[in-house]
Amino acid sequence: MRSNISATWYTWLEQGRGGVPSPDVLDRLATGLMLTEAERDHIFMLALGHLPEVHYRPPDAIAPRLQKILDAFSISPAIIKTATWDVIAWNRAAAILLTDYGALPREERNILRLIFLQPKARRANRQWREIARAVVASFRADVARAGAGAEVERLVEELLARSPEFATWWREHEVVSASEGIKRLSLANGKTIAFEFSSFTIDTRPDMAMIVYNPASAADAQLAQEAVAEAADREMAA
Repeated sequence: MRSNISATWYTWLEQGRGGVPSPDVLDRLATGLMLTEAERDHIFMLALGHLPEVHYRPPDAIAPRLQKILDAFSISPAIIKTATWDVIAWNRAAAILLTDYGALPREERNILRLIFLQPKARRANRQWREIARAVVASFRADVARAGAGAEVERLVEELLARSPEFATWWREHEVVSASEGIKRLSLANGKTIAFEFSSFTIDTRPDMAMIVYNPASAADAQLAQEAVAEAADREMAA
């Protein structure tokens, strides 16, 4: 009943009779049996010999264990983003050194919106044009890989209308994979911190990624430590 499949047909499937089930039947079985992503992939491999077609599912939240991992980085900003580049989790260092995501409305916690529509991002990111262009190409690759084209239509239309740079680079149809690199941030005091960033796919949700920004040198680590400490002093004073 949960899978909307007759008892006879289900029995035949278990007995290996009745031919190969369709992807739709397999999807309904996976839903009815409340299978994990790994188990769902496994029954597709058993029945059809290949993984299921990708259909993007916006994540509701992250597991507490993932938040603990983010929080373990005291001076290294760390975030978790979706395939549509919405930031759904972050640590305190990210809120201090990157963006205070918690102060933003949920729909504004999007990396593309922050980079292309927020003047502060242009001022903070050294080599903004180089970074922004790479972001567009990497974003296109993530969206296609996750099958999330329909989910980003409104975002893309907004950026096309409001950002000439985004419109130019989006129409170039470049695709890159940017899993690591260097990010340089300009602080309010005029100093610059260099971070080495790495992106890690989350095993149970390959459409989500954790990005960690580690200070590139001891001097950068000292600057990050000072910025975090200054934020703590301001919070105590308030």
